[in-house]
Amino acid sequence: MMLGLLLSRAGVDVVVLEKHGDFMRDFRGDTIHPSTLDVLHELGLLETFLALPHTELREIRARVGQRDLALADFSRVAARCRFMVFMPQWDFLSFLAEHARRYDGFSLRTNTEVVGLIEEAVVAGVRAETPEGPIEVRADLVIGCDGRHSIVRARAGLDVEEIASAIDVMWMRLSKREGDPPQTLGYFDHARLCVMLDRGAYWQCGVVVRKGEFDELHDRGIDALREEIARVAPFVASRANEIRTFDDVKLLSVRIDRLTRWWRPGLLCIGDAAHAMSPIGGVGINLAIQDAVATANVLAEPLRARSVTSGHLDAVQRRRMLPARITQEVQAFVQNRIWSPRDGRLRTSPALLALERWPWLRQIPGRLIGVGVRPEHVAS
Repeated sequence: MMLGLLLSRAGVDVVVLEKHGDFMRDFRGDTIHPSTLDVLHELGLLETFLALPHTELREIRARVGQRDLALADFSRVAARCRFMVFMPQWDFLSFLAEHARRYDGFSLRTNTEVVGLIEEAVVAGVRAETPEGPIEVRADLVIGCDGRHSIVRARAGLDVEEIASAIDVMWMRLSKREGDPPQTLGYFDHARLCVMLDRGAYWQCGVVVRKGEFDELHDRGIDALREEIARVAPFVASRANEIRTFDDVKLLSVRIDRLTRWWRPGLLCIGDAAHAMSPIGGVGINLAIQDAVATANVLAEPLRARSVTSGHLDAVQRRRMLPARITQEVQAFVQNRIWSPRDGRLRTSPALLALERWPWLRQIPGRLIGVGVRPEHVAS
């Protein structure tokens, strides 16, 4: 959606295809980081965006056992907004779509599911299913922005490099009540991590489990899951019964991978379609937006002139591969530091204790999470 806005703003005709009829999907990432807020400022949209309902987080905190620790501080990041915004992703997508529609060259087609590629001498478009029947959409360039389970990259046959992940996340809703503690990253205790995201009317609760543990919990029954959550985050113990069955639980199978090559003639993948991220730090959406900005900067002019070459597509990958690689390696390091592959138990890493002892160190994760590696700026 961001790329559609940027390219149509630059005079390129763009069609965005969305499988569903709307953007209302639970358990999507809701964090919008300082780097993304900088992009909105450069587009002249920041004030309008911040007028929407949202919450702001100036540091990331977590409850580790009986200790409340600050893990990341955004107060000194090199960005216009030194805070992270929490906003439902459907509101953010709707906001971008609304502003993209102001340009004549932008078109959004919902209820349109891409199922294949049109392949001639190069990739020449996509085949899609709609309620009215199958259609073809021809294009000078197909850009796969369809996430970690990308149909575009699968149909293109691009090679994927897998990076082992030791965790999965079970997502569920719990009601929010007066007197609940403020937003924090989560709760570490009793060999468990429980992430609690404030969604206004309710908590989006994520229980981190080691690979394969979901089946074990399922076999033990829903009461076992309720007890785990109540032990780690006692303030929600009285409402754990809101999780009625495992039908109320959505399992996110965490994967970290990246394409060895992000493109073929006529086709490019960006975001999670090019490099699937772990939920650690909530950086996936922001890295994808950085990809979109870089893609527009490189491709707007050749797309307008209808003269895109493989060299242009490779330039996007060369620009964005290093930030993706570094971010994934940091995520894998954090996962391995937190989880023991032998027994699944949480470790209180010396790094966490160092952040407590020397507060100035919190600026480092603040920079990595809030701004990231090689932040992009709108030049298209």
